[in-house]
Amino acid sequence: MLNTISNTSQIDPTQNPELAAQIDAILEEHREKPGCLMVILNEVQTKIGFVSEQIQDYIANSLHVPVSKVHGVISFYSFFTTRPRGKHTIKFCLGTACYVGGSPQLVEKAKQLLGIELGDTTEDGNISITMEACRCVGACSQAPVVVVDDTIYGRVKPSKVTQLIRSLEKEG
Repeated sequence: MLNTISNTSQIDPTQNPELAAQIDAILEEHREKPGCLMVILNEVQTKIGFVSEQIQDYIANSLHVPVSKVHGVISFYSFFTTRPRGKHTIKFCLGTACYVGGSPQLVEKAKQLLGIELGDTTEDGNISITMEACRCVGACSQAPVVVVDDTIYGRVKPSKVTQLIRSLEKEG
């Protein structure tokens, strides 16, 4: 089962006063700073875990900027997410060196093991893992590269993907 929020009012600041208060505090602290949008989005994601479309609308309205500007920042930078992530994240580098080095096979192995697609999150009651693609982590000489949470693994083979996922499942 994929990790989803069935009640969208939980992620809509106009329907959730607690969420609105958290965002308002961040907006107040940073609204006057140059380049505040990036700082605000980063702080909101750090605090809440993601920046949903409803949150993007709320921030845009509060800052009196077009929603397209907020969405443009969210969609340009790969570290922003619009959906909740799992407890653990496994990212597959799909940059040229990693792609040629075999990252598509690693992705396929992870899909088989986790039963999800890139961009999705498992939710089995014990552990949740979000599987993502990234374009380059700057470790091309170690291709193909997989990033689990904040740890980079180089020269990864499909058997290593199995080992990494199993270790996350044991960790819980």
